[in-house]
This record gives sequence, C-alpha cells and structure tokens, in this order.
Amino acid sequence: MDIEGFTRKYIKEEDENDVKEKLKDKILEYKKIKPQKADEMAQAVIDEVKSTLKIEEHQDKSLQGLINYPHAQVNMGEIGVGSRGEGDFFVHRKIADIVASTKINALISPSAQDDGGVVKTNVGSEDIYITTAVDGIHSRLSEYPFLGGFHVARATLRDVCVMGAYPIAMLSDLHLADDGDVGKLFDFTAGVCAVSELLNVPLVAGSTLRVGGDMVLGDRLVSAVGSVGVSPHPPTARKRAEVGDVILMTEGSGGGTITTTALYHGMFDVVWETMDINFIKASEAIFNSGLITEVHAMTDVTNGGLRGDAHEISRTTGLGLKFYEDKIRELINPTVLNMLEKLNIDPLGVSVDSLMIITPENIAEEVKKAINDVGVTISQIGEVDSKGKSRLIKEGKETELVPLFREAAYTKIKKIVGDTQPDDFQLMKQKTEKAAQEAIKKKENIVKMILNR
Repeated sequence: MDIEGFTRKYIKEEDENDVKEKLKDKILEYKKIKPQKADEMAQAVIDEVKSTLKIEEHQDKSLQGLINYPHAQVNMGEIGVGSRGEGDFFVHRKIADIVASTKINALISPSAQDDGGVVKTNVGSEDIYITTAVDGIHSRLSEYPFLGGFHVARATLRDVCVMGAYPIAMLSDLHLADDGDVGKLFDFTAGVCAVSELLNVPLVAGSTLRVGGDMVLGDRLVSAVGSVGVSPHPPTARKRAEVGDVILMTEGSGGGTITTTALYHGMFDVVWETMDINFIKASEAIFNSGLITEVHAMTDVTNGGLRGDAHEISRTTGLGLKFYEDKIRELINPTVLNMLEKLNIDPLGVSVDSLMIITPENIAEEVKKAINDVGVTISQIGEVDSKGKSRLIKEGKETELVPLFREAAYTKIKKIVGDTQPDDFQLMKQKTEKAAQEAIKKKENIVKMILNR
C-alpha cells in the first residue's frame, strides 16, 4: 500500500479530513499501533505531500521543470511494460533512445535490445570486452524469496554468458517494504548465493533498502541482481547473425516464469524442474571448447518466449528466421510442457530459459557435441535466411511468428488482463514517444546548465 501515492491521488479531489480518515484506516490495517499514532502518521503524510504540491505555484519555472516529470498519460499496465510483448518492447526502445541521446558510445548499447551491454577497453596491448547485465526478481515471487533470488541470479548470469563473456562477479539490489520480515532478505540472498556457489561466481556488492521508505506499507519484495563478465573476444551479439546460419536450442526447463506458473496453479512439483544450472553449463561448454569465436550469436529464450526473441532478432538484424515447431517442442522439459498444455499456455510465448545459438552450419555439429558432452540436450530448430521476418513451420504450414501484445498469459490474473492489443495502442505509442522526447530535451537542458555554471 503506497500511502504517499494514495494521498497524492485524493488530496486534490476530496476533503482533507476525509482523506486523513481513510489514510488512518489504511495504516491501521497494516500497523499494530494505537489509533492516535496512526492519526499522527496520516497527518504527517498529508503535510509532506501538500508541501511538495506547492512547487506548482513556485515562481521559478526552471525548478518546476527540474522536479516535474513528463506525463505520457499512459500507464505501465496499459501499454504492457514488463509483460514481454509488443508494448514492452516499444517502451524499451524509447529508453534506448534516451541512452543513445548521450552520444556516449558502447560496443553493444541498449539500442541493440540485446541481452547485455558491452564496452571495449584495453589492458596493455590486449583488447578486453566487458559485459554487464541486470535482471529484476519475478514480481510474483515476493513471497518465495529463495526462488526469486535463485532464478534472478541465473537470469543475469545467462545474459552475460550469451554475450560470450565469462561471468566474474554479481551484485544485488534488494528492497523490502516497511512491514516485511527481515528473513526475506536472508532467504533471497541465500537463493542468489546458491547460484554463486554452484557456478563459482562471487556476490561482491549490493544495496538493501525499504521499498518507498516509510511511505509503502506491506511486505512486498522488489529486487534485482546484476552481473559482470569479461572476454578477450568480440561479443556474440544478435547483430552478428548471417544468412545460411543454423539455429540450435538447448532443452529449457524455465525459471522465474515457469516457477510462478507452477506455484499459482498449485502444480508444485514442477518447481523442482527449474532448479538447475544447465544453461550456464552449456555456455561454459562453448567457451571451453574454443568455439565461441566461431559462433555468431547467442541468446536466452526469455523475453516473451521464442516469439518475442525471434521478432527482436529479426528486427535488429533485418534477417529472417525460420523455426520448426515440432523441433522446439522436443526441447521443452516434458514436465514443463505438460503443465503448459494442461493450462492452455502457448509454449512459444513464455520464457523457457533455453540457450539459443546461431552458428555457421559447418561448426553446428561441434557445438552440439560440446554441449551434449556436459549432459545438456541440444538440437537444431531452424535456419537464418534473408526474408526479413520470423516464421514458424507447423504441420507443413508456414506462418509469421509474431509476439503478442503481452507474453502468453500464465496466471489467472494475466488471463483476465488479456494479451490482445488495445484499440488505442497507436495513440499510446504517440504519447509515449512524446514523453520520451521531452525527457531527452530535459536532460540536454540540465546538462547544458551545469556545464555553463
């Protein structure tokens, strides 16, 4: 419960005393304190919010511009941010536009919409490629912190590995709301450290704070884990894919998304299927075999499932990708696939956490052997061509493989929200674009002001 957000929403519309009483009741729902104390807290929140609203009357318009943010009038849920579909991808491209406006170059920047970012530096006479990635805990795993920590740690390490880098360190950013039990902090960290220990990648730094400080009641856990990797070789980025390459994929058992699906449908045994490090083992097999310099691109099948990843690779490269549905199904863990089919969830629209490798055909067998040798199943699922879009071959028929507006609905609440594109999506995009451009302009004005002081 965001009591500051609640106050900001209603203080302009309702009588202050009514807002105070409602706020007091909300506080007492969460806090075992005396009504008088709750009354004082409610008044303090109202006083603080009213003080900030005075900026609207301030004579310094530049200060107003600094403090206020550009309103897109488009909500996160409406446009599907975090739901790994078309709306989410669009917003991420706008974020990348803001990054690109700095004109500070990276070898692989957010504009590439790749799994991790890469900068190139030198140590003596040798080139070194440094990869960084960060992933957030699955929002529905707040009540299951060990699982949240385990899967987000795997996710960030995957993002480093698919760029062809050896992971060398992790860092954690942990936020727990005011009423959360501190045991959640420890359980989450233990989950991260389980992956750290299994893969010999140290957790070296982090931050632990409350969600919203005193202003958010409840016990919601929000966190992220980042990772750093290094390589002496150029990254295996999506843009390196070439016509004639073949597409390989390892067996996927899922991570945070599949775990969430299992938990919230009461299919608890499926959770065990996700507890492995096969993805990292497969990546390390490529590194140790010396084939990494010959592989063109790697990615993890996560964001919006194969539909989302394939679409983004085609968009980034301008190439076509052809996939065979029967081959893909064979590489989804049978227990996981059975659950998805029972629940009528599209296996191509959710994260199954497979490693997808795009490689020249002449080394494909060597890649498969290296990965099979560490006990991970891998097969060819498609080819790269020049048709400029992703397609799926199913029962002999070819159809375009496109992402849904949101990833396949894998919980009951997601099924109610739906995955169809809103009628006003184009208008949403225009408003979002405008807000992003205003943010760029604001940034440029502030930078100029500071430089000219």
